[in-house]
Amino acid sequence: MKNGLHHVALSAVNLDQTVNFYQKAFGFTLLRRWGEEKPAAMLDMGGDAILEIFSGADEGEESGSRWLHIAVKTDDTDGCYEAALAAGAAEETPPKDIVIPTEPAFPARIAFVRGLNGE
Repeated sequence: MKNGLHHVALSAVNLDQTVNFYQKAFGFTLLRRWGEEKPAAMLDMGGDAILEIFSGADEGEESGSRWLHIAVKTDDTDGCYEAALAAGAAEETPPKDIVIPTEPAFPARIAFVRGLNGE
């Protein structure tokens, strides 16, 4: 029985910077923080989805091991992309229109940025 996405988890090099980035770049809101030895946080991504961020990632760790990507639903891809860059993201793929060749075809406007932890 499935009820949709609950959360995705990310291992961060710097928890505070990462929380700040996702708040500024995408408007996610802080739900809770916990832990003293290895602090963590949960952010509300909207639509009942949560981003869980754990501290303790090694800077030398391959960023791909943290996750592939998350897709943020927005009605303003270009504005969201610019906000992410302004919040410290690195440019990956500027906004563009694509058509995913499914049946029926699935048009989408996409953009990719690289977050503070290489994600």
